[in-house]
Amino acid sequence: MKQTLVGREQETGLLREYLNTEKSEFIAVYGRRRVGKTFFIRQIIGNDACFSMTGMENADMDDQLANFYFTLRRVCPSVSQPQSWIEAFDQLQNYLETLPKGRKIVFIDELPWLDTVRSKFVAALERFWNGWADGRDDIKLIVCGSATSWMIDHIINNRGGLHNRKTHQIYIAPFTLEESRKYFKAYGFGYREKEIAECYMVMGGVAYYYSLMSTKESVAQNIDRLFFAHNGELKNEFENLYRSLFKKAGDHIAIVTALSRKTKGLTRKQILVQTGLNNNSKYTKTLEELEKCGFIRSYIPFGETKRDILFQLTDAFTLFHFHYTTENKYQDEAFWTNSLNSGKYRAWSGYAFEILCLNHIVQIKQALGIAGIQSRACCWVSKPEEGQKGAQIDLIIDRADQTINICEMKFSRTEYEITKADDQDLDNKINAFLRQTNTRKSLILTLITSFGMKTGKYSGHIQRQLTLDDLFK
Repeated sequence: MKQTLVGREQETGLLREYLNTEKSEFIAVYGRRRVGKTFFIRQIIGNDACFSMTGMENADMDDQLANFYFTLRRVCPSVSQPQSWIEAFDQLQNYLETLPKGRKIVFIDELPWLDTVRSKFVAALERFWNGWADGRDDIKLIVCGSATSWMIDHIINNRGGLHNRKTHQIYIAPFTLEESRKYFKAYGFGYREKEIAECYMVMGGVAYYYSLMSTKESVAQNIDRLFFAHNGELKNEFENLYRSLFKKAGDHIAIVTALSRKTKGLTRKQILVQTGLNNNSKYTKTLEELEKCGFIRSYIPFGETKRDILFQLTDAFTLFHFHYTTENKYQDEAFWTNSLNSGKYRAWSGYAFEILCLNHIVQIKQALGIAGIQSRACCWVSKPEEGQKGAQIDLIIDRADQTINICEMKFSRTEYEITKADDQDLDNKINAFLRQTNTRKSLILTLITSFGMKTGKYSGHIQRQLTLDDLFK
């Protein structure tokens, strides 16, 4: 089946607009590995690029320059092999100057891989853009890379010669639930909303992972084949993912390992205790890189200050790795299918559904009718009180209209029934929250479930309900 660009309507409109201006443009496209950046760009530019090359992973400067030379030689046979990046870009400039009048698209993919040790690649790129391309009206330079932190530091927020020289940036995010639905429909899958949500909870909306699925198999069969079969294509993806994004990924992996055990997140100090890392600038940089790449988020819990910032895992694929992939001790090739009715599945699905909700806060606010009201999403954890049971609220939407949505998130295969234990737990949470925060805001108890709530003896306390259908918008 021919590949089709699914979703990305806003991004498509922006890139087309930038390519059709009457001035030179320096466009940075970034996003995590496997999210579909290259496919998106190539679908838009088609065969219109005058020069297009891709950096090579784990190659030295000589090999990268040879790659550039062989690529340029296809369209300019007289070129000689460059000895430096300055010479390479000078050759590219000379070639572009020979072309007829009209826009000239230059696409450099996996740009961070070209910036090898002592290569002076960024300086040469600065010279090419600042000294020549920026002064014209026909160069459309598109650069792309999966190493999100490198793209942000060296291109988007560059403080050197490229400072404020990039004209536009486009972030390619993982698919939302609605985009995931469009993808599966476009490629002939018959999955319903719950199955699509489950795919999202495992694969995090990453387009490439979806592309490995077969329409002939159920979701469970696909997950077993991709993650747990002897030669599963995603069996080692976690290591490949982190080590392709970060040159020294050990600290990054240690941090997400610690965060995978705590739903609400951990403070900076708590992460240090659990990982044994050193509290220095390298540690700060590692946290920043994980956040820039979308694996974690930082937030201030309700009623706390900046000193109490929590770091929380928000990447579904990473969570699945720690809760499932690493737990397959007996190399069971049907490990997923065999665990669907287990406590392991229930524990994972509860946490994964919370991540799904966190990644769809925009849709939740829209469904609640508060899209235009300033708000923030956070959690709240009670402080110890003598004679009182502790409490934790995993999602609070604190609104500027003097209202707070206290959100309870439950993933289930049918309508969710509020039990007596649930009712007592919710009552304890609300009372502890009111007692300890002294808030004067109105509280709306909000239940977010897969298929809604079953009306029963203890359902009367729930004031608002949202389902998966509300998140698929």
